[in-house]
Amino acid sequence: MFNDSDPKRLAQIALVVLLIIGCFTVLLPFIGAVLFAFVIWVCTWELYRERVLPRLGGRDTLGASLMVALLVLILLVPTIFLAGALVSGADRLIDLVKPYVDQGLPAEPPAWLAGFPLFGGQIVDFWHEIARSREALNALLAQMLAPARQFLILAGGVVANGMLQLALVLFVVFFLYRDGTTVANALYVGARKLGGELGEGMIDKARGTVLGVMLGIVGTAAAQGSVAMLGFFIAGAPAPVLLGFATFFLSMIPVGPPLIWGGAALWLYGEGQIGWAIFMALYGMLIISSIDNVVKPILMARGAGLSVLIIALGVFGGVLVFGFIGIFLGPVLLALGHMLLTRWLREETTS
Repeated sequence: MFNDSDPKRLAQIALVVLLIIGCFTVLLPFIGAVLFAFVIWVCTWELYRERVLPRLGGRDTLGASLMVALLVLILLVPTIFLAGALVSGADRLIDLVKPYVDQGLPAEPPAWLAGFPLFGGQIVDFWHEIARSREALNALLAQMLAPARQFLILAGGVVANGMLQLALVLFVVFFLYRDGTTVANALYVGARKLGGELGEGMIDKARGTVLGVMLGIVGTAAAQGSVAMLGFFIAGAPAPVLLGFATFFLSMIPVGPPLIWGGAALWLYGEGQIGWAIFMALYGMLIISSIDNVVKPILMARGAGLSVLIIALGVFGGVLVFGFIGIFLGPVLLALGHMLLTRWLREETTS
């Protein structure tokens, strides 16, 4: 039986539940950007509080504005530059393909195609078949046109979505910096109420995990992208800046960088620059790819160690769910989930 206060109590609970659902529904379209803003804030809060804010006399608004301006240079400007490089690269690809569309393929393929391992002979035979028949070439181009158009639309959408999300991230992170002390205190108070000392410990562990993952993934990607861009410039590969950015993003998956420097080496070989092609292949194997085995373990050791599988699944799943910023957010979320699961299993084993 309910007493007189039960209906009122139930109404209060229902109101709170509806309010939580309403807030979650409103924030759902922006949840990825908000979470990524928290990731950036967590990784830079100590530096901002101990180094930047004291030099500004404790002026929160000025300090937050300065940090956002710095993040614009680090995050938003390269993304805009990447979008421009993609457009430029698409124009160059069109200029490269257009003569073959207008005049047809040469009767004989490039000599290096015949020496291609395993499939060289089939590629040459297919080339001869396409070169002899204009109808076959048109049919091949028609088959390739729809996927190519869809890929370009998808790539443009990802970049545009990434720019919008990064702009929202910068907007949210401004308030996190400005009101950072209040936010940090609220997080610790909430964790203490929910889990006591365990809750506080999980907050500290979560911060270490986020910092370690971001340093390991982004730091390694930045190192590989920079070194790769230098190699592309030296070897004379096409669009070295675009290839450097592509290496940066694809370095977050295990086989990403070899796809870029390997493709550049093949292009140089096809252009008859055999020496530079060999240089690019050796440079890629010995320098670009080796960074992943040297830099990443050092940086990841500062947080929680993660397997390559978790990082790869985090990158792919993050992009599918959150778009562009999922490259960074996905591995962080999986790292936190892995940490919580490990902690829970350890407690179950010891109890």
